[in-house]
Amino acid sequence: MICKHYAAAKPYAFGYTVKDHHGEKHRQESGIGGQHVKGSYGFTDDRGIHRQVDYVADHGGFKASVKTNEPGTANQDPAAVSIHSSAHPYFGAGHGGYAGHAGGHGQGWTGAWGGQGYGWGGHGAYGHGAYGHDGHGLW
Repeated sequence: MICKHYAAAKPYAFGYTVKDHHGEKHRQESGIGGQHVKGSYGFTDDRGIHRQVDYVADHGGFKASVKTNEPGTANQDPAAVSIHSSAHPYFGAGHGGYAGHAGGHGQGWTGAWGGQGYGWGGHGAYGHGAYGHDGHGLW
């Protein structure tokens, strides 16, 4: 006999903020089971580079809005994500930096500091192109 008893969806909420000499990282999320989730995460590094991602996941799908001043980003809205960039448009693309998925190569900023990339690896974890990963670029 197979029993199919499911508990009712319960509301939840969590959040954290970490501040140190490298900058600040934060995340918060709330929801009701798997029915509706709303949250945000982001960082500000010690140079003032920041990214804030606000998201909602519900029966209509996943929707995210990204606010950033990361060099190399532009106001483009790929795959139902709205991006609001205040970055200077003249920075080159590099190896490292922001990666769209772990192990990927994405738009990055090598800067004048000997090719230092920055960004968070995809899937909510640190990966290739992660924060502090050396970049290889045009500068």
